[in-house]
Amino acid sequence: MKPIFEKVIVPDGASWTLFDRRLEAFPFEWHYHPEFELTLTLNSRGQRYIGDHIDTYDDGDLVLIGPNLPHTWCSQERIDSSAPHRALVLWFSRDWASQILGPCRELGPVVRLLGEADRGIAFSGGIARTAAGRIQSLVDRDAAGRLIGLLEVLALLATDDTRARLSSPAMVPEVVVSADQERIGRVLSHIHANYREPTRVQDLANLALVSVSSFHRLFRRHTHMTLTEYVARLRIGQACSMLINTDKTIAFIADEVGYRNLANFNRQFRALKGVTPRAFRESFRQRYIRTGQGAGRTVSARTGTG
Repeated sequence: MKPIFEKVIVPDGASWTLFDRRLEAFPFEWHYHPEFELTLTLNSRGQRYIGDHIDTYDDGDLVLIGPNLPHTWCSQERIDSSAPHRALVLWFSRDWASQILGPCRELGPVVRLLGEADRGIAFSGGIARTAAGRIQSLVDRDAAGRLIGLLEVLALLATDDTRARLSSPAMVPEVVVSADQERIGRVLSHIHANYREPTRVQDLANLALVSVSSFHRLFRRHTHMTLTEYVARLRIGQACSMLINTDKTIAFIADEVGYRNLANFNRQFRALKGVTPRAFRESFRQRYIRTGQGAGRTVSARTGTG
């Protein structure tokens, strides 16, 4: 099964991404991206797949994944049935690591840690528990505090002498990025920045330096979706985040994510989520806000999330 290319978006005012993901279940989404990923899984049990390594995971599982290594989690049960499955996901690029860590000899152990991440790393219980508290505290810190906190977490993880590498060397991805990946990266960056506006296929084909027919094949090969499906999932994913995290009216949210016709927005939302936007909002509030869990600071980073 070929993994799907995932486009990670860095928020304004930051150099890396923290995503607080809360869902009723973690679906099997076999994917890869050029960023490092550190994932802390909470209130969840299931299986994780890193390259060719398959294992169970439990509450507090902490894994570091190197660039372009295919991976996914698939949940089976929640530990607390009244709260959602939760994953705190930290993404940062290879360039970020070189620029931040490279000049600092004191961070040499962190550089070596990242060098091992090409096969995926699982951290031992004691280190993972200490790191988990620090990672969770990042959610409520400002941008500068988050950066400092990330460096502190990486420095702690570098001291774990019993960390385990996961995938086999045969699964280590090629470091060289293909021309197709560069093309699709440019296209997805443009789509994520302009998804509220009408999409012209010719403009995207020009951006990818291919013909329109070649563009459609390129896009489907890397995303396993048509352009129309991808944009719809992106818009609805952003709408879900706004429905959870704001009190904006549904009409305002529809317009904000690019739907000028409210009836069309409602149809698209129901087609993808199985419920109306209003029912989605009420279901989330009744299930989670009533328990005191709240919605957290979620940032949609993968199409269809929320």
